[in-house]
Amino acid sequence: MTIRVDTSGANAVMHIEGELSIYTAAGLKPQLYSALQQHAELELDLSAVSEMDSAGLQLLIAAKREAADRGVTLRLTQHSPAVLEVLDLCNMAPFFGDPLIISEQRRG
Repeated sequence: MTIRVDTSGANAVMHIEGELSIYTAAGLKPQLYSALQQHAELELDLSAVSEMDSAGLQLLIAAKREAADRGVTLRLTQHSPAVLEVLDLCNMAPFFGDPLIISEQRRG
């Protein structure tokens, strides 16, 4: 998994590339929580997530709750097909409240 953070003032975009799974979620958690401590707004760019499982979903849920507790705005953006599949399967898109862009290929 590769993580890159771009900052602009009090805001940041965290780009996550690779698997968001049981094998990587524990390693991502400290970086994610650190970013939540440092920024008023954090965007998670999930466009390059190649695989996501329930551990990855649990991490995103925990991060959303942590952000709310801290008064930080956390947005999930650019959902990859792997992320969309898990959010759809678990009916979790409403929990995050972020707009989902579904490609024509995914609809058909």
